[in-house]
Amino acid sequence: MIVGVPKEIKNNEFRVGLTPAGVRELTAHGHNILIQSEAGDGAGFNDRSYTNAGAKIVQSAADVYSLSQMIVKVKEPQPHECELLHPGQILFTFLHLAPDPEQTKCLIESNAIAIAYETVTDNHGGLPLLSPMSEVAGRMSIQAGIHALESSQGGPGILLGGVPGVPPAKVTIIGGGVVGLNAARMALGLGANVTILDRNVTRLRTLDSQYGPNLTTLYSTTESLETEVYSADLVIGAVLIPGDSAPRLVTRKMLKNMRQGAVLVDVAIDQGGCFETSHPTTHQQPTFVIDNIIHYCVANMPGAVARTATFALTNATLPFILKLADQGYRQALLDEPNLRNGLNVYHGAITHPAVAHALGYKYLPAVDALAH
Repeated sequence: MIVGVPKEIKNNEFRVGLTPAGVRELTAHGHNILIQSEAGDGAGFNDRSYTNAGAKIVQSAADVYSLSQMIVKVKEPQPHECELLHPGQILFTFLHLAPDPEQTKCLIESNAIAIAYETVTDNHGGLPLLSPMSEVAGRMSIQAGIHALESSQGGPGILLGGVPGVPPAKVTIIGGGVVGLNAARMALGLGANVTILDRNVTRLRTLDSQYGPNLTTLYSTTESLETEVYSADLVIGAVLIPGDSAPRLVTRKMLKNMRQGAVLVDVAIDQGGCFETSHPTTHQQPTFVIDNIIHYCVANMPGAVARTATFALTNATLPFILKLADQGYRQALLDEPNLRNGLNVYHGAITHPAVAHALGYKYLPAVDALAH
């Protein structure tokens, strides 16, 4: 199979879909790899490292798309990139379609086979391709929040861990999944006062057993959510419904009761965000202020640590890329239910129930779609 890797064009996105080591694995399986020139520069991989691994360097994205049977990316295709897709071509990348009707429409019109990293599952109900980026984003959320709390950034001038004689900041984390766990780990390590809210009691027990009295765990209700958000210096939004839009848990009305200068970091922004006042921002302009509350809503947080994030992502995606390339998409998707759960758009049909629900499309089960 001819596998193409274009250079990412989303604002300040420096990750790349394959490392040279991944190229070497694919070429060992007999596949041809096309890498757009400078695609890996931001993650520390120059063109020579790819050619040494067996790839061919091409100059333009148009060449990558026109010559490849499968496109491997990191972030969702931008409108110009959607126009380059052709019928029957495999697109394997993060898509986050639920809050993005424009991209969804473009993918439907392309008649491509669009497989989303974020809805591929494992045998335990986890999301193995999303988890590495959730780990990175969870840890970065505290880093971003610390910076936004500084006076020089317009924040209230609070040091997360405090100092002797001065209390630490209060961090409230909404959601106890992979993002929440990693955010808590970072915040606790820096000495913050940390609370996690979740509705999964089993998950709360697991977190309690891991961190004991250092971490406060609360069952999430309207009352407990309001209490913790109102008293927080830093709130991390870490709620995920796989494939669907994130629930808006912190409303505009609630901002008026929060501490002045408090910071909201919305890690769920890729799926629409879990704060009513959120809208996507970039690393170039990461924050905005509403009602004296600082919002950080960067939609590609891991792109800022491109080398670490690229290794973490491609460690997880490479086995699935090899399966798709070795077997072809149809056989690979039929043989592997977990990979099939990643199929979002197939020849103009929506094949993921959460995406169909979020955007009002008719849902065609992936198994039925592949049968035709």
